[in-house]
Amino acid sequence: MAIEVWRPGRGIRPWSAFETMEELERRFDEIFGRPSLFPSMWRRPLSTEMTWAPPVDMIEKEDRFIVKVELPGMKKEDIDISVTGNTLTIKGERKAETEVKEEEYYCCERSYGNFFRSLTIPVSVDIEKIEAKYKDGVLEIDLPKSPEVTPKKIDIKVK
Repeated sequence: MAIEVWRPGRGIRPWSAFETMEELERRFDEIFGRPSLFPSMWRRPLSTEMTWAPPVDMIEKEDRFIVKVELPGMKKEDIDISVTGNTLTIKGERKAETEVKEEEYYCCERSYGNFFRSLTIPVSVDIEKIEAKYKDGVLEIDLPKSPEVTPKKIDIKVK
């Protein structure tokens, strides 16, 4: 019977050919006790700019929408927010902390570069009252619904 190493979250992540090939190379390295003699053809070169999109939560309340975006390590000046019609657009650039001149990384999981997120708001919002706050790497955008789309409770009179 073989013992399999447990890797949390393995069943819910999307399949990646790069990760599969890197895992295969790691297993060969374990078996033969030395790194592969051939350069890894499936590794992403450092010069290739990876595209990324920050994770977003959108919460609908009775009178507003709240959008939270994870942007750790970014400055306010590097983030741009706009609303056109019923579309909220968040874009910006996360800059690398230092320039690395080596040809390959051993491991690099953080993403840098430009990002662009565009979200459709299901109802119209009051553009004049939109507010954005940025604290501890989380951007929070408060989008109040327009008065004409905010539900109004009707009282029932009993006679």
